[in-house]
Amino acid sequence: MAPLRVLITGGGRGIGRAAALRFAKEGAHVVVAARTSGELDDVVAEIDAAGGKGLAAQMNVTDLGSVEAAVWRATEFTGGPIDVLINNAGVFDVIPFDKMGHKAWSKMIDVNLTGAYYVTQESLNALEEGERTVVINVASGAAKKGFPGNTAYCASKYGLKGFGDALRIDLAEKGIRVVTVYPRGTDTTIFDGVPGDWDRSKMNSVEEVAEVIFSAVSAGDEVTDIDVPPPAGA
Repeated sequence: MAPLRVLITGGGRGIGRAAALRFAKEGAHVVVAARTSGELDDVVAEIDAAGGKGLAAQMNVTDLGSVEAAVWRATEFTGGPIDVLINNAGVFDVIPFDKMGHKAWSKMIDVNLTGAYYVTQESLNALEEGERTVVINVASGAAKKGFPGNTAYCASKYGLKGFGDALRIDLAEKGIRVVTVYPRGTDTTIFDGVPGDWDRSKMNSVEEVAEVIFSAVSAGDEVTDIDVPPPAGA
């Protein structure tokens, strides 16, 4: 069986990096995309050491031209097809609504939601050429429940859920599965400097989330939504 060809946004750290390494262990060809090229180069070295083949593709998911260029690089690397697209790039902040500015709102929506649209749209032809093809959108528990200070974040993640639900219908006839993964609080740098009383010892590890993402590839067609279970003892 040919190696899986995988494109992961937000691949320089956190969940994206962990997912890249999980696929690399199975010999996958993995393109990691993010804004910071130095981080990507480090992850590519880890992918190669883990048994896969990696490529760094610098990408700003809010910039359509950047997305187009990165997807082109990805398909050059894979030989054309993409089997697995993981829309993982995201930002998070806690901002009470009465303190919410237009710039902060737009950033959250643009990165967490519009970015997934840009990358999926630009990758569509490559996905149609893939095998066992699946689009995995990494949402959040905030896609199902509101939290204080999270109007923008919840709106973006609820929107990502709706995007996936409708995209699943549109792409079914093309043989492309769409799965939405809902991580709980996950111990990543996304919480660094964000106000709140975060007990990171009770959060999932990025490796636990990566395992759920990996499992989505081999799941049956009836699996459309996957909740990340809490860690043991949480």
